[in-house]
Amino acid sequence: MKNLILSFLLLLAISVHVNSQNSKNFNTQAYLGIKEGGEWTWVTKSSGKQQYEYQGGKFKAVTELTVDEKHTDHSFDIQFEGPGWESDKIGYRLYLDWRNAIDIFGKKTNKMVLHHVGLDGFDSYHEMQDWGVDVLKVGDALGIGSIAFWDGKKAIRVEKTDNIFCAVKSGKKSSEVKINYQGWEIDNKKTDLTTTLKIEAGSYLTQYSIDLTNELSNLATGIVKLPDTEIKIINEIKPGWSCMITFGRQTLQNDNLGMCIFYKTNQLLKQTEDPNSHVLVLKPKNNKLTYYFGAAWEQDASGIKTMDDFVVLLQSQIKYLK
Repeated sequence: MKNLILSFLLLLAISVHVNSQNSKNFNTQAYLGIKEGGEWTWVTKSSGKQQYEYQGGKFKAVTELTVDEKHTDHSFDIQFEGPGWESDKIGYRLYLDWRNAIDIFGKKTNKMVLHHVGLDGFDSYHEMQDWGVDVLKVGDALGIGSIAFWDGKKAIRVEKTDNIFCAVKSGKKSSEVKINYQGWEIDNKKTDLTTTLKIEAGSYLTQYSIDLTNELSNLATGIVKLPDTEIKIINEIKPGWSCMITFGRQTLQNDNLGMCIFYKTNQLLKQTEDPNSHVLVLKPKNNKLTYYFGAAWEQDASGIKTMDDFVVLLQSQIKYLK
């Protein structure tokens, strides 16, 4: 029995070592962390808003999660408020609540960092770290590449749902986040969304694939509208694909950031804007839609300084469009 136990412990140690070594070689990661060991408490925020907040406990990595019905923005139960995914170039996160908007983590390293981000407090990733920082102010806008519906006047994010399920899967060369939204209430009907966000090693881009159970007249996406930026549309940047680009001093650090969305040219219904966002209104085909979004930051490996720099970078990223 003693020898059997020793053999098991040896195999376990080898397994942990191999997994550790493999994780060091990963060039992508998808991550989801939740708090355990604390409790939900009804609180009044400094703004006067009353809601549940998860107090105490520690974050633990998980591979899937059904969002707690008490969860909302700033509940502190989910690490950096939702799933994150990254390549060796850039990172992103999605607010897994009524906002359902996508934010950007600018990276100054090619290492995988998301499992460390936000462990030491909610505000830590809004301050410059050795690995980088949250670079984008999303607010009421679409952030970068968020799903929405165009009602004729504004883009409405995926705000009202019956249930949200999220799962993550990491790999050396690509990683993905899957989110299922049950009962999205929009345009006087309900539909379910099955979505996949995928990032590849070496890429600044995320592939966003969306399936609907019920037909909608459109799906919209876009980029937050910020002052002191220029916007450009490049038609047929690759056969069948066009690209909307913004560039300027549009980070929380007041330095240069480029953002883009690649979309299938024949699915564009309208390019427009609302008070918060530059908007692309797109037509799903057979209740499916795929587009790509991406960003590059002045302080990351791209070192972009101008719109022209960003366009050159995007030309090199076209190979990731499938």
